[in-house]
Amino acid sequence: MEWLNLDDSVNQLSLIGAAVIILATLVVVAMMFAQMKVKRDTAELTEHNWDGIGEYKNPVPVGWLVIFFLTIVWMLWYFLLGYPLNSYSQVGEYNEEVSAHNAKFQQRFQDMSQEDKIAMGQNLFLVQCAPCHGITGDGINGKAQNLSGFWGTEEAIKDVVINGTQGNSPLQAMSKAADLGLTSEEDINAVVAYVAERLSALKKTKNPNLASYGELVYQDYCVACHQLDGTSRVDGSEPMAGDLTKYGSGAFTIDILNRGKDGFIGSMPKFDENLLNDIQKEAVSEYVNSLTRGQ
Repeated sequence: MEWLNLDDSVNQLSLIGAAVIILATLVVVAMMFAQMKVKRDTAELTEHNWDGIGEYKNPVPVGWLVIFFLTIVWMLWYFLLGYPLNSYSQVGEYNEEVSAHNAKFQQRFQDMSQEDKIAMGQNLFLVQCAPCHGITGDGINGKAQNLSGFWGTEEAIKDVVINGTQGNSPLQAMSKAADLGLTSEEDINAVVAYVAERLSALKKTKNPNLASYGELVYQDYCVACHQLDGTSRVDGSEPMAGDLTKYGSGAFTIDILNRGKDGFIGSMPKFDENLLNDIQKEAVSEYVNSLTRGQ
């Protein structure tokens, strides 16, 4: 890389300006030294005095004032007309390189097979998720959610119903079943069966005979935050609950990656595009679902 490109007009003007400033500085310094050599018999002193050494009330040198104002003019030109706003920008070059890389990434991996998505998701999981969830997704003895064979299952739905959840935002916090007045084991099993079989992406339950009764329990205890179809009610622009229709699918995992999650154990950050792009989020969701399926 050529460190000094004289074909660049910005570099040329910068060198000319620097030369003018250096020359003016030398002239002013020479004039001040010349004045110091002139002995004066009478002169007015300032009120300041340091160990008997006084200071003359001399006017500010014209050359100093000229350099001062030229420096201000130079600063305004530098930032408004010269470098970097109307010329090369290191940040701009970085953003262009990132955009070009992302475009190549999207083109290369847009049509991956499920096996390739799981392989990519595993690598991303080990880097971004394993510090809290563990390399096998078991949650490291309760440090984080157990994603291995539990999360995304009917058993996990029952765990949320019984113990509540913090949701993906403060507005989505759900109380424990006992705090809501839902204390019957049969009612709990029924509403879990209904959500798992009729609303969620699981589309199956261990208690199919309870699903119809569970719909009634759901209408009594859940519709304040969830719609009848399992989607979330909305307060302004903020959903009041998780979308039950996505539970058990990769879309539910992607929602959590996008929004983050405050749990009883700790807080999970949101993974925006600076951390994971859409293809990478889909890959992570496929890998997490493979853990639930025991693959």
